[in-house]
Amino acid sequence: MNFDRQKEDVGNVQLLEHVNVTVPDQSLAAIFYVTGLGFTRDPYIDFGNLNMWVNLGDQQFHLPTSSAQVLRGEIGVIVQDLEALDKRLKFAAKGLSGTCFEYTRKDDFTELVCPFGNRIRAFSPGAFSKMDIGMPYLEFDVPMDTSAGIAKFYEKIIGCSTKIESQRARVSMGHNQEVIFTETNKELAPYDGHHIAIYVSDFSGPHAWLKERALISEESDQYQYRFQKIVEPDTNELLFELEHEVRALSHQMYRRPLVNRNPETNFFTYRKGAEQFSPR
Repeated sequence: MNFDRQKEDVGNVQLLEHVNVTVPDQSLAAIFYVTGLGFTRDPYIDFGNLNMWVNLGDQQFHLPTSSAQVLRGEIGVIVQDLEALDKRLKFAAKGLSGTCFEYTRKDDFTELVCPFGNRIRAFSPGAFSKMDIGMPYLEFDVPMDTSAGIAKFYEKIIGCSTKIESQRARVSMGHNQEVIFTETNKELAPYDGHHIAIYVSDFSGPHAWLKERALISEESDQYQYRFQKIVEPDTNELLFELEHEVRALSHQMYRRPLVNRNPETNFFTYRKGAEQFSPR
């Protein structure tokens, strides 16, 4: 029997762990991400009123307090059930009036805007074969004629598998995630500092290339560094800005077990042993 062995190649990035966007109001963020979307506030880290980590599968939203940051694109998430999501959103809407919050149910997904303007598309578990809950993709709007160069950067410098489509680059992140860069004619908002965190197996290789070109934005510690500018590898032309928090696989946070609750459990529906998320 013939198998396509390359289909299972992961590439250098093992996990896209979190998206970090600052929020001006922690209570509104909690109503949207925890009460509405049904995800789980991490019970162990940054459990105060200045930051909130929200777990969804193996991924997180990091939501420190500051003026609102908005991705120039869309965040894809998987929830346990779209019908249950609708009920939670109707309830959460009472506390989100006067904000950017809105949602629209489609046939097989729900489009949302968070209270601060970030666009999210929620799917049920069956939409992605390798993930039951989590963040399967991020999609960014990028300037015209940049997707090929962006794909080249991730493939040659970061070591990712990539696919080029018509005016779009798809960059694999581990075995079940991707970052998509889609060209657009519309004017893009200035980059506001939001970032993503990735874990890589080749930690020093990309660092050496980036450092040689003065593209390291932060030398965090032994296990982490950051870069912000995505450039055309051959010309160093700036294509897009998105800060990457790059972590080694020896980082203590790598594959930290995350608590994921069953959002359908409340005082009236509680059953012993049903508190945690369980794929259907």
